[in-house]
Amino acid sequence: MEQLRQVGEALGGVTALMSFADDLRINPRQCRLLADACALAFAAVAAEVRAHLRFRDRHAKWKPLEAPLRELHRAVRDAESYVRHCLEPRDSWWARAAAATHGADCVEHHLHGLLWSVAVVVEAVESVSEVTGSDPDELARRRLLFAKDYDRDMLDPRLFRQRLGGRYLATRELAARMETAWREDRWLLSQLLEERKDPASPETLTRNEHRLADLLTAPRGKVHPASLLQQGDFHVRRRLAGNLKEAQWMGEPFAVKHFVGADADAVGAEVALLTLVAHPNVAHCRYCFHDEDKREFFLFMDELMTKDLASHVKEVNSSKRRTPFPLVVVVDAMLQIARGMEYLHSKKIYHGDLNPSNVLVKTRHADAHLHVKVAGFGQFSVPAASPRPSPRASVNANANNNNASAAAVNPCIWYAPEVLELEAARWSEKADVYSFGMVCFELLTGKIPFEDNHLQGEHMSKNIRAGERPLFPFQAPKYLTNLTKRCWHGDPAQRPAFASICRVLRYVKRFLVLNPADHQQQQQAQPDASQPAPPPPPVPPVDYLDIEASLLRRFPAWQAGSAPPRVSDVPFQMFAYRVVEKERTRASILHIGRDRASDSSSDGNSLCGDESGSGSGSLGGVLSDAEAPLSASSRGTVRSLSASSGSRKASPRKPDRKVTSRLAGPPQKSKSMGVVRQPQVIRRTHRIKSDGHLISAVVPSSRRRVSASGGGHSDSELA
Repeated sequence: MEQLRQVGEALGGVTALMSFADDLRINPRQCRLLADACALAFAAVAAEVRAHLRFRDRHAKWKPLEAPLRELHRAVRDAESYVRHCLEPRDSWWARAAAATHGADCVEHHLHGLLWSVAVVVEAVESVSEVTGSDPDELARRRLLFAKDYDRDMLDPRLFRQRLGGRYLATRELAARMETAWREDRWLLSQLLEERKDPASPETLTRNEHRLADLLTAPRGKVHPASLLQQGDFHVRRRLAGNLKEAQWMGEPFAVKHFVGADADAVGAEVALLTLVAHPNVAHCRYCFHDEDKREFFLFMDELMTKDLASHVKEVNSSKRRTPFPLVVVVDAMLQIARGMEYLHSKKIYHGDLNPSNVLVKTRHADAHLHVKVAGFGQFSVPAASPRPSPRASVNANANNNNASAAAVNPCIWYAPEVLELEAARWSEKADVYSFGMVCFELLTGKIPFEDNHLQGEHMSKNIRAGERPLFPFQAPKYLTNLTKRCWHGDPAQRPAFASICRVLRYVKRFLVLNPADHQQQQQAQPDASQPAPPPPPVPPVDYLDIEASLLRRFPAWQAGSAPPRVSDVPFQMFAYRVVEKERTRASILHIGRDRASDSSSDGNSLCGDESGSGSGSLGGVLSDAEAPLSASSRGTVRSLSASSGSRKASPRKPDRKVTSRLAGPPQKSKSMGVVRQPQVIRRTHRIKSDGHLISAVVPSSRRRVSASGGGHSDSELA
């Protein structure tokens, strides 16, 4: 209940800011879209809570809603911050307009997080509703109603939008506004500046403001004179990684790429590439300035990032932790990198040098969450900057260095095997996926690949091409290590596309949010021996890569490159995953139920056809018991399934060794080998109920003694 109140409080902040919507001059359409989406999200969640939950159960039953509502609160709070920055510039309106005009954060970052969190909260509400209440008939009715929403026929985008679009914020109107909001804001800004340029305007512009207005309305990629910087109090504050510097301009911090004495054509190619993209998870260029006299170029990047991923992992890593970050933070960072790469590949831009040093990060919240950007992409490089080493030239760069730092400076470990053989394969989709897998390894383990010294020296490239890969620790979650291993598969055709990786990681993140408490202990390197051993963490009930393969066959348009990624498709993709997951979970439960029914029906018959056993169980009775774990499995755990499977496997007990040895007779000697060889023992079948049936079937009645109590047989009762 407290988390829901916090969401409403954050929404109130957005609503209060939008009361001054007439004063918005920076991205007004995107701010209005974001405010309306937050209001629709809260209304949809509140409607689900009112319809399926009881207020008096909020203290006892609503705990599974805390983590999903916390994610929704984070999304609404970020939306409030975005609207505030557009409405209240810190120092200069011109500086804020220059920093926010070309961005796509509203849709690609804020709305993406909002739509994802709404889908997770709706699922959490339904899962809590399935176990809330004491009336079995009412619980069965709820499960039946929810099952109808996840019917196989609902795997139709049009039907989903018609029936469930309001619940998941997947309406046509919202999708259309996402497509047009950014272009409308660009047009409104140009109209505003044209009006202010008019001499009859009450707000006349100075000469410098005229030049800034031309800067804001100019097409991206145009090179502007560096004299414009000096009039805005431009100065460099500090040097960042590579050729990046932190600069202050008009009171706003910017990340600037500074080139001195560089070739104009090379810088032009760099600018053309960096201004072609606009995504919150891709480092891109907003403006370019040139000083012809000093032969200097200043490329103003989209956002100031504090450090690269390699440095950040090294700072936060500790011997007291198994992983450098909480698992949900790791998956969120992996998802942001994958989304950035998915966007680049949709533009037919291939990175060719993806590694932690080319992934920029900035802490976003107090809970260790990161904002991640992919940088250093493309095949253009400025000669004045540090040149990229060739994969083949770097194979033996550190052949004589056998310590753990060798892997950090040898880029060979980040390249795919086909790139080490043929450098022309460096700029390809599958080579980037391989490099992404290596980055995921460092995120999951906090270690550089191959830093354990088992693959150092001159044979590194040869062994990687032969199939050598880094070794995961045993506590690494299998559902993430399996995805990573698929990404660095030796066969490029077996590696998934980034569009598929994004869908899988979104659903994995949803699984971690719905099961938050069990994953906190994974960060501890050595658990306290005085405390009882914690239960094993839950695992997804099905393989999400298998779900992705099934959905790709059903929706060929999901294939990479067939269509650019759209945030408005996220709700249906999450829903489709859940439909297939519930379908496969139900099939697994039915399979267990049939096996249990088969075991139960054979209990009444002995090996010789004795019909004195207890009655056989029916499939209907088994299914009624097996339906109970459905609510837990819908949240992504398989504890109930494993318990059912364990009880099923434990029912046929092994015959006692003494009984078996008496039935088998004395050991026999092999004439050829002269060694003792045990004779073949009669194998049990599923129709044997217990040891007593085995004895009654094989041992004659004259050699059996029945105890006075009429109980079962034991080893000492045999004559």
